Amino acid sequence: MRKVTMLAIATFLSAADVSQVIESPDATAILKKDALPAPKAYVMPEGCISNDAGAIARGKYIFHNLNGKDAKQNPPEGLSRTLADGKPKQMGNCVACHNIEGADGYGNIGPDLTNYKALYMDSGVRDAQFVYQKIADPRIDNGQTHMTVNLTNGLMNEREVCDLTSYIMAVKK
Repeated sequence: MRKVTMLAIATFLSAADVSQVIESPDATAILKKDALPAPKAYVMPEGCISNDAGAIARGKYIFHNLNGKDAKQNPPEGLSRTLADGKPKQMGNCVACHNIEGADGYGNIGPDLTNYKALYMDSGVRDAQFVYQKIADPRIDNGQTHMTVNLTNGLMNEREVCDLTSYIMAVKK
């Protein structure tokens, strides 16, 4: 008797139109909302690169922290844990993929940035514009990158990209 009841229920359910009870959102709208803007080339602003201790400290903080609310240390002067609307500020968390001098718990997905200035800048292989562009929008020369698009999508502002560029290029003691 139980098998017959189960068979009757299964037959009913397979014949029933359940399309009205299943949520089916418009995926096109969701994809458009979540899509990144087109890759954008940037020209590094005048005076972007700095040896100023404050700029390098802000760049270091951005590099090593994920977001303001969970960051272990307070941000240096000129950098806030929150956005203007009060939401937590997403930092770079570059250390999740990159190693750099003094990094703790670094990743190995992205290139090692240890001694970047000596290895790439001083030898003329790379320049500050290259580093700035990679942080601002790395898709400009690598459409398959998994690196965060920082300036084009508004995760960082121009000053933060400059501070981060200054930190990567700085000689670390």
